[in-house]
Amino acid sequence: MACEIGNRTVLKFDTEDGVAVALARYIADLSERFIKEKGSFNVVLSGGSLIDTMRYLTRAPYKESVDWPKWSIFWLDERVVPLDSKDSNYRLAWDGLLKYVTIPNNQIYAINDKLSPEGAAEDYEAGLRDLVDRRILPLSNASGFPSFDLMLVGMGPDGHVASLFPNRPQRYEKKRWVTYITDSPKPPPPRITLTFPVINSSSEIAMVVTGADLAGAVKDVLENPDSDLPASEVSAQGLLTWFLDNDAASQL
Repeated sequence: MACEIGNRTVLKFDTEDGVAVALARYIADLSERFIKEKGSFNVVLSGGSLIDTMRYLTRAPYKESVDWPKWSIFWLDERVVPLDSKDSNYRLAWDGLLKYVTIPNNQIYAINDKLSPEGAAEDYEAGLRDLVDRRILPLSNASGFPSFDLMLVGMGPDGHVASLFPNRPQRYEKKRWVTYITDSPKPPPPRITLTFPVINSSSEIAMVVTGADLAGAVKDVLENPDSDLPASEVSAQGLLTWFLDNDAASQL
């Protein structure tokens, strides 16, 4: 079922598996559209359960329908741990998606895990700026921040997105493209994260939320115009689409 809540398109499905199938179709369709329009498709991934919800992309018919070598992969946020750590979003994406598809390694932009959180954030932003300078990654005409084709975003029970948490100053950053946090309330504490000006400069954003433990935050963000949860700040220059299962939507 689809409905409009504010400036958001909200899609509701009976089960998490229904969300997973719809998400694969949505991503495959966007991939085809952007590759036809400009010859490439850049995608920003987050961690948590979202990679598993993308699982149908590694299966027929979606795996065969996607032009994987024209994809580039970036991270919405990353834990500052070794890339082979079980806590790494890179490893999560590798185990759940990247090892099954044919995206060139030089189009997968992981963090430098040998640096401090501050150094890793500065290095990741420098890498993005280099891609902009080489006209691989465009800037938004509206905001002046880098514009990704698709941002895939999850949400925590506290309403956090990326590593932008309630009661932490990083959510209010307006100038930097990438920032860092050393005291994340969700372990592990050291992380880097894209900032809201970058998130909200995306052409398309999919907010993927499943599970009953998130129902309260979903209700607050979608129905409370005065919500102070970080997820309420997410918008897109194109479309913002929420993918919910019945459990996550149970309080709407």
